[in-house]
Amino acid sequence: MASNELLVGLDVGTTKVCCLVAAPNQNGGLDIRGMGTSRSRGMRKGMVVNIESTVESIREAVAEAQGMAGCQINSAYLGVAGGHVSSFNSSGMIGVGKKMISEEDISRVYDSALAIATPMDREVLHTVVQEYKVDDQVGIIDPPLGMTGVRLEVQVHVITGAVNAVRNLINCVMQAGLEVNEIVLESVASAEAVLTPEDKELGVALLDFGGGTTDIAIYSGQRIRHSAVLAMGGNNLTRDLSQSYHISLESAEKLKIEHGCCNVNISNDDEFVDIVTPLSATPLKIQMSNMRQLLCSRIDEIMFLINSEFVRCGYDELIHEVVITGGSSLLRGATEVVKIVLDRPVRLGLPGQSAHIGGLAEIVSHPSYSTAVGLCLFALNRGGGGFRNVNFNRNESKSFFKKIIHSLSSFFSNKNSF
Repeated sequence: MASNELLVGLDVGTTKVCCLVAAPNQNGGLDIRGMGTSRSRGMRKGMVVNIESTVESIREAVAEAQGMAGCQINSAYLGVAGGHVSSFNSSGMIGVGKKMISEEDISRVYDSALAIATPMDREVLHTVVQEYKVDDQVGIIDPPLGMTGVRLEVQVHVITGAVNAVRNLINCVMQAGLEVNEIVLESVASAEAVLTPEDKELGVALLDFGGGTTDIAIYSGQRIRHSAVLAMGGNNLTRDLSQSYHISLESAEKLKIEHGCCNVNISNDDEFVDIVTPLSATPLKIQMSNMRQLLCSRIDEIMFLINSEFVRCGYDELIHEVVITGGSSLLRGATEVVKIVLDRPVRLGLPGQSAHIGGLAEIVSHPSYSTAVGLCLFALNRGGGGFRNVNFNRNESKSFFKKIIHSLSSFFSNKNSF
């Protein structure tokens, strides 16, 4: 298969960088061709804090993916997260004069919904058509072409990001030698990988527990209704252990993965674990109950913020199920805690639950790869679900991040020509 027929997803996270190469299969899903991962150096809470380190991490992951897939990677669909991401809903309305609704009418009402003032330091990442309304007829998901009415309305979900934060990430990818096809919100990508059409129809909240952030996406009626990014994740737990027990972050991460638990109902008060650290000649004894209480305190804080976000957005009653994914979702007891706090059924989301994944599927059968798989699925389906990615919409003069990608691409091309 030619390299231009391959789909590449690039997840530049706080703890790891993942580059995934896939190809469309005959079942409407993906065949995994190769994957590369590297330790993320230069990112904090989903944002770039060191350009050079981030570029090197991206290059390492891309090189490994190229070696496994046996191809040259020139471009990728890029995941974006971070506390700078926010969203809101907007509506638009036009008169259509008792005639059949045309494509021009659809575009006009869509533009009227986006006639909103955004701060100078922010720009639109995604827009998602939630539903149309023709006169008093509501709940129309697909464009009502050919329908007759007097008034046409649309409800749109708008996702925005900080200009400089996104620009820095694009800059890193460009310096690593890749073009950026599209920018995709990571919770949207993860939803493509782990949520089924039934989930999205009935009402579901996706919680993507990453290292630096916790991403939230609420779906109902096949459409995304709300999205948010909390600047807290698994790294907060690691730092709590590191500071409380005076051990390195590496030792704290190992302790969390191998022995961490956030379920207060698990009784192991008399158990201890020995941790060998480079800073101590003798093993450090840690009481399991003490560590559990420490982790539970931080998890309670994160869950409080999630529950507050559910209530604040006004879609709390639409959520009938919660799906958790991301590397930090594997912390022992996490599923039970989410179920208790949010008082809803909870399941662990794994890549491939929404579409057929073939090829080297076993290498991505882990919740930490949900975003990378979802980026490739997003590319395969071009978003679907009402998405109109403003990076590549019909009016490129309004496409701010498209201009950034083009200008940076020209800059690095000219730089390399000397």
